[in-house]
Amino acid sequence: MPGWTAGPILPPDMKSFVNKQTRVIQHDGSIVKEDDLDSWWEEAASIAVDEVIFLSRHTAVSNRPALTVHPIGMLKDPNFRSGYCKCSHAVMTACESVTPPQGGKPGWAALTSPRIGPWLRLLKKMAEAYSLVPEFEITLEGTHHGPITSKPTMFLENGSTEEYWKRQDAAQVMALVSE
Repeated sequence: MPGWTAGPILPPDMKSFVNKQTRVIQHDGSIVKEDDLDSWWEEAASIAVDEVIFLSRHTAVSNRPALTVHPIGMLKDPNFRSGYCKCSHAVMTACESVTPPQGGKPGWAALTSPRIGPWLRLLKKMAEAYSLVPEFEITLEGTHHGPITSKPTMFLENGSTEEYWKRQDAAQVMALVSE
């Protein structure tokens, strides 16, 4: 999208981009396990972070095309020992001493971004304008993974398979919503 310029390269060789007061880090790893990314950014870039929005690829066992918005965190249920995570296809153990395969910590949830409701409504409107609906499901997912952050946070995701991750029309909608 227009308006973005290259920002500083951050250790270890992560590209960043700047558009007015917004900063983007291109992270090629598993961001759900990148605890304290907000604090790391503040230290590495010497810039205060007010909010963290993760632009990410979504996976689901249904393989249904979806554009999703969701808060982050992990539920804690003392009766829950193991179960099937629909998004990651992984078996999880809800134990405070174990980091779940999708990051986070059982019983912890991030502060939710105040943009989550307005962005969900805008996402639906933009997806309809770009004729992505009904092919793509527009959803507000429940919280189900990390990473741990100290700032208000949300995920904005395109999915649910590689075929849909590459869709330029879906990427355009996500970019316009997050503009």
